[in-house]
Amino acid sequence: MVDLVAALEELKSAIAGAQARAAVAFDLVQRQVQAAAGVPVVEQGRGVGAQLALARRESPARGGRLLGLARALVTEMPHTLAALESGRLNEWRATLLVRETACLSAADRCAVDDELAADRGSFDGVGDRQLVAVARAAAYRRDPRSVTQRASHAARDRHVSLRPAPDTMTYLTALLPVAQGVAVHAELTRHADTRRAIGDTRSRGQLMADALVERTTGTPGGFSRIEVQLIMTDRTLLQGDSEPARLPGYGIVPAGWARDLLTQDKAEQQVWLRRLYTAPGTGELVGVDSRARLFTTGQRRFLQARDDLCRTPYCDAPIRHYDHIIPWHTNGPTTLANGAGLCEACNHTKELDGWRARTVSAPGERHALTVTTPTGHTYHSTAPPLPGSSHNTPPDDTSAQQRRAARRTIKKERRRAQRAQQAQQVEQVEVAERLELAEKVARAELILA
Repeated sequence: MVDLVAALEELKSAIAGAQARAAVAFDLVQRQVQAAAGVPVVEQGRGVGAQLALARRESPARGGRLLGLARALVTEMPHTLAALESGRLNEWRATLLVRETACLSAADRCAVDDELAADRGSFDGVGDRQLVAVARAAAYRRDPRSVTQRASHAARDRHVSLRPAPDTMTYLTALLPVAQGVAVHAELTRHADTRRAIGDTRSRGQLMADALVERTTGTPGGFSRIEVQLIMTDRTLLQGDSEPARLPGYGIVPAGWARDLLTQDKAEQQVWLRRLYTAPGTGELVGVDSRARLFTTGQRRFLQARDDLCRTPYCDAPIRHYDHIIPWHTNGPTTLANGAGLCEACNHTKELDGWRARTVSAPGERHALTVTTPTGHTYHSTAPPLPGSSHNTPPDDTSAQQRRAARRTIKKERRRAQRAQQAQQVEQVEVAERLELAEKVARAELILA
């Protein structure tokens, strides 16, 4: 069994190497197609990373990084690629070597790759930290000026991010220049030590965290006039129901925690209730249309509540743009059904030639759309379920019967309306599946060859 695990690990690395070669070949073909279509040189290659991300079921941002990794391995680091294909390095360790040599010219990176020669076993038994240290030292010896400039320019990448943690906690992370980061931590530590010296019973970590919140928001509890849209059912809010709530930017939170957040006595806190109406059974939000070019404030709030995160498949980025699925300049209406929340990068990618999106959900269903890439591959996205939309949590028997009757009526009408359309689509789907199967077989044969 150990031998099997080791052999599978080597196979995973070999497959990663084959994926890198295929990604670079696809990038080259797409650039040639775009050049033939008259796309300017500086814009050629746009959207390639997003297509590869969808194929690998990754976010568009990670797809771009994977494409960059593939280019570096195939064109500049043959020894690292050979080590990946032979199973001596996995994809993560190959990524570390590419990352630590990113500041070098193509010639210097190739020289460092030859010096380290990972395919000859130079990193057998070496941990990640040792591998990074060796690669960093080799890069510095080759071009100390570039490495130094890279460090000086790194401050441009400073940012603050937020990601969920278990038990209704969250990680607030700041990437800062080392001097500023040390200064912030030292000040928080000094404050915590001072408070403990005068008898505060909180731990040092608790004091540092509370001070960070208070100094950032200006209020002791961290609650300011910033809007936090907590989505829950009326039963959870008013009847003590156990249906969990949803906090945009975080995710699902327990019902009791959500009620406590709203009912605790906090100075400067104002609570506003906004009613959202959903269709029986499915939980699909119901709204109104608009003839305006831009989505109204109410519509944007509606789309934020419905979509929660970017609607591009596998992308978990926050919503930054409210997009027309069928573009407005092609007579796409400014309606909630034709609207979708997207991150900035995905919205720009969607506007490239060959990309198409359309709504595929029927009335009463959760909002769904498909994204079609320039190669004809199609991917599906469905809006996340809202709190209280589960079929097995009715508030009482009468409403449950009403929902079941409504669902039966909707299904009958939907079948009647879709029967003719489905008959036309069956043949198209069969042809598409045969073509997709043929493409997969061809790619597999190419990889094996």
